[in-house]
Amino acid sequence: MKKNILRIALAQINTTVGDLSGNREKIVEYISKAISFEADLVVFPELALTGYPPEDLLLRNSFIEDNLIELNRIAYSVKDITAIVGCVDKDKNGNIYNSAAVICNGKISGIYHKINLPNYGVFDEKRYFTAGSEIKVFKLGDVIFGVNICEDIWQGQSVAKIQASNGASVIINISASPYHAGKINLRKAELVKRVKETKAFICYNNLVGGQDELVFDGGSLILDNKTKLVASAEQFKENLIVQDLEINYLTRKSLNRKVIVKLGAIKENKKAFLPRGITHVLDRVEEVYGALVLGTRDYILKNGFKKAVIGLSGGIDSALVAAIASDAIGKDNCVGISMPSRYTSNDTRSDAKILADNLGIRFMEIAIEDIFISYLKTLEESFRDTQPNIAEENLQARIRGNILMALSNKFGWLVLTTGNKSEVSTGYCTLYGDMAGGFAVIKDVPKTLVYELSLFKNKMHKSAVIPESIILRAPTAELKPNQKDQDTLPEYDVLDSILKKYIEEENSLEKIVSSTKIPAEIVKKVINMVDRSEYKRRQSAPGIKITLKAFGKDRRLPITNRYR
Repeated sequence: MKKNILRIALAQINTTVGDLSGNREKIVEYISKAISFEADLVVFPELALTGYPPEDLLLRNSFIEDNLIELNRIAYSVKDITAIVGCVDKDKNGNIYNSAAVICNGKISGIYHKINLPNYGVFDEKRYFTAGSEIKVFKLGDVIFGVNICEDIWQGQSVAKIQASNGASVIINISASPYHAGKINLRKAELVKRVKETKAFICYNNLVGGQDELVFDGGSLILDNKTKLVASAEQFKENLIVQDLEINYLTRKSLNRKVIVKLGAIKENKKAFLPRGITHVLDRVEEVYGALVLGTRDYILKNGFKKAVIGLSGGIDSALVAAIASDAIGKDNCVGISMPSRYTSNDTRSDAKILADNLGIRFMEIAIEDIFISYLKTLEESFRDTQPNIAEENLQARIRGNILMALSNKFGWLVLTTGNKSEVSTGYCTLYGDMAGGFAVIKDVPKTLVYELSLFKNKMHKSAVIPESIILRAPTAELKPNQKDQDTLPEYDVLDSILKKYIEEENSLEKIVSSTKIPAEIVKKVINMVDRSEYKRRQSAPGIKITLKAFGKDRRLPITNRYR
């Protein structure tokens, strides 16, 4: 039985939206790396040339034309290898397509247009792209392969099945599949279905990197035609997988020779090399931490910042954000600011300093008492004959927000906010106060997960980098005497279970009560807090998506809204 060896390279790269020349340079660099391994074929992620998602840049004709110019520059550099590059294509009628260009011998030999355009959650591809309709396959040497894009592989009775029926022994899927916790397992399960459906090798190449609130985790992989995992890439890192696929190409015949595009030959007598292995699978908390670090790093660096500043309260949320930031951009590029008031305890004040020392970040203390007194005096006449309430509490948070933003303006530091998903969901945060800043690192991290991530950070360093006293202390905003979060909110394990069912699973009050046995009055209180706080969330900084449904693109509700 005659067989052939296809050496394929999956270039799991981190591109930047809109950086067409920079992305082209990176693609050409990885083409050269693949050639050095004597690969026959090198594959890049979905829209690697433009970055993903390019959003309304796609409405600019100049952007589309410049992307095509860069694509042709890439094509010119492709010698002694075949390359598949994610790009935007345009037809004579002005329709644009999410595309995969197949490049061989210095020219574009064929282009596949994505057929299934996702229009849910964070995706709105139907706003921009026209769906493709033509399903071709490509012949390299004696190996026939199919190319499709992201959503095309998620559909049962898929594009892949048609490609297999037209002779493809290898199905290549280029993707920009955003991360949420556990998604890598969902992808693999779906790809296994496609193998069973097509009896073909599946080569799945996913984008890696942060883009605003989205993180692309990579996790590219190759399954053989019996569903065995033969190679996989690390999550959250650029990788080049190089793998030899042993193809029995005589056992599969195309039913339609008209759909085959012939390319070059497969290299004979390649040098032997050690095949890429299967990478360590991250557990849930390790995976989330990696996503937060990558998302923070890319947001800071891709937007031209060099340093970040974090308000350190001595509490667990700001401690975790500082830890993530120092891992993302280095301890020398992070500044922690303690801003004690009359209600700040000696313990939290001390813990903020200890945390900064443990992380090795610069630490500053700026007391806000004099400013607070000045505010109270200024408002004394206006507040006459009223009792102190949340207005006085929030003054302190807003003073702190002003100080952080002043430092940001003066030194060019990016302010990282420290609110978690539990707080952002219920409005337990101060607009123009602790919500003030440029990036909300843990905006989509429930409070219970904040604790898990903090313990993971300490385990990773085999020491209490985040002091144990911070982890064990009852959460408090310290805006009035003896204040605790649970004065206003249910216990966080109860709260987070309600929030998950209401926000991520979209369950009704009645269904939440019946499934959790939590008293109806508690569930109703939480739901009302969530619904009333939409106006705050609309004004918040972007933050990293790590759950199935994050605020922002995933969940877009009207602010003016009486449906309950």
